[in-house]
Amino acid sequence: MHLTAPPAPATTLSPSPMRKSAARFRRRAVNPSGPLERILILLVLAAIIGVSAGLLLPQASTTVGKVVGNYTATGSAADTLAGLAVNDNPDASGYDRDSFAFREYDADGNGCDTREDILARDLTEVQLKAGDACTVVSGELADPYTGQTIHFVRGRSTSAAVQIDHVVALENAWQSGARDWDSQTRREFANDPYNLLAVDGPSNSEKGSSSAAYWLPTNSAYRCDYVARQIGVKDKYQLTVTSAERDAMLAVLHTCPGQAVPQQ
Repeated sequence: MHLTAPPAPATTLSPSPMRKSAARFRRRAVNPSGPLERILILLVLAAIIGVSAGLLLPQASTTVGKVVGNYTATGSAADTLAGLAVNDNPDASGYDRDSFAFREYDADGNGCDTREDILARDLTEVQLKAGDACTVVSGELADPYTGQTIHFVRGRSTSAAVQIDHVVALENAWQSGARDWDSQTRREFANDPYNLLAVDGPSNSEKGSSSAAYWLPTNSAYRCDYVARQIGVKDKYQLTVTSAERDAMLAVLHTCPGQAVPQQ
């Protein structure tokens, strides 16, 4: 009798750790469905959507604002703005601040420098230099741009705390029509008290030559008066506005129905 030994059970070899890693890598390569891949895809999509929104939202916001009436206003400031010519291709080439002769023309004929005239007009508690009817040595400014009170003291390191701002900046005026003026009109414009305010120095520097489309006072309570004065100045000198500037002005005037152009 022959006894046949039972067949040996088949031996199943477990894949080595190296093979396991290779298999996992291949699965990830052909099926980007792991958590890391999904996160990367979402980040890319978010970036694309963000860029698109950044390009489209400002235009969409203005369009929606016009539809719902945020760019409508009443009062003489709004009426005057409606009469200003629009020029969306302003050209600042050739601008030279010196051509306006600021502080080189005595608009009121009182013999005082323009800066001193505006300081004396806009400050309170004004102290003049002894024996000098023009030079302001100290005073208090209720700054319209920040809403803060500034104690002005004349001095090499302190005078700049209060500066004289052209409400319609000289460069803005140049590209809005002043490039075509004669020298006398430019001098009158640059030294016209109607276009000048004593203000916080850093705010004036921050504003630079910006129109209302790019800069407004941080003191929101003064924005209506500020925009109305810009409109008054542009109307007086027949300067143009851009579409963006006009819309920014209307958006401000919408918040103060009946806003009037300030008297000269």
